[in-house]
Amino acid sequence: MNAASIAADHPRELIIEKIEFVPLVMPLPKIFKGSNYYMSHRCTIITRVYTRDGIVGECYNGDEFEGQKAVLEVLHKLAPTLIGMSAFEVEKCWDAMLPPTYDILADRAAAIQAQACLDSAIWDAVGKAMGQPLFRIWGGAKTSLPVIAIAGYYGEGRTLDDYEREMIELRDSGLGGCKFKVGGRSPREDAERVRAAFRVAGDDFRICVDANQGFTLREAIEFCSYVEDLDLMWFEEPCRWFDDRRSMAVVRSTTGVPVTAGQSERSRAGCRDLMMDGAIDFCNFDASWGGGPSEWRRVAGMARCFNVTMAHHEEPQISAHLLASISNSSCLEVFHPDRDPLFYELVANRRPFDKGRYEVPTGPGFGLELNEKLIAKYRVA
Repeated sequence: MNAASIAADHPRELIIEKIEFVPLVMPLPKIFKGSNYYMSHRCTIITRVYTRDGIVGECYNGDEFEGQKAVLEVLHKLAPTLIGMSAFEVEKCWDAMLPPTYDILADRAAAIQAQACLDSAIWDAVGKAMGQPLFRIWGGAKTSLPVIAIAGYYGEGRTLDDYEREMIELRDSGLGGCKFKVGGRSPREDAERVRAAFRVAGDDFRICVDANQGFTLREAIEFCSYVEDLDLMWFEEPCRWFDDRRSMAVVRSTTGVPVTAGQSERSRAGCRDLMMDGAIDFCNFDASWGGGPSEWRRVAGMARCFNVTMAHHEEPQISAHLLASISNSSCLEVFHPDRDPLFYELVANRRPFDKGRYEVPTGPGFGLELNEKLIAKYRVA
């Protein structure tokens, strides 16, 4: 009996028998400041799902230093729930992880992020068992994606010349665009910063802006008036969180600038409301913040119904496969190596950027090979 016959007679069940969590904390070389927040560390949690078949599903999720401990606490509570279940039964596993989100007095965001960690690792196991990259299993619409860097952060003493040099550096490194931070200064000052970026960008280097909910409605419209002659790819989260949906719909209809949001939503229902209210052109729901790839794919299905283009907030190790799996997707988001050293150093087999594009990994699952030396160095005891 040959190997194929044996495999047919004894199909893999992918029964989960052990789960491991590895938190990493990596200090950044400088403080990166957005409109109302700053980042001093790059953090993540590696999740490994071990199956009786010997297949190990593995992925890393998240970028929140302050919330890492809370997520780990939920992960350790969820792990026993999945032991004995089959990783092939992804929907059943996902539903089994919902109960911690029901507690209104607990940290619901942490519970949903923990669910995302496990959902990602489970999907990686499925891809490895099938011997296929996840973007093909999920739809296989594309094999490469345009790639942009999240940059243009505020910094003490930074000049317009500094922003020009940053754009040139990003372009020369093979990136195809930049998501530029705004919302932390007056609309006029931020417009000048964006204009500096456009001066050196070139026609093939796309620029969008991200206010991280930093402007009022009036300020967002004012900012757009100062850059109306520029070809902004999108305006992300332009308005304050407490009335963002209505405000974004007004910005979108008044200025004609495409609007992006979704990363601050925790569920498909929140993204549904953004689409139904005509608030967005792009939905950048984050799988690591919103329940995992399973939930992101549900949102992507809704986006197709509303003629909304799917994006993804950060997390290129996961988002490359999600975005490449569907036809209604935009670009991959990465950071400068100083802002996300993990993507450039933890992913040992990372593919280079070439002429503004990124080839999606073709290894089974997420196709990640992680740097064990780096893990040992930055692992939290």
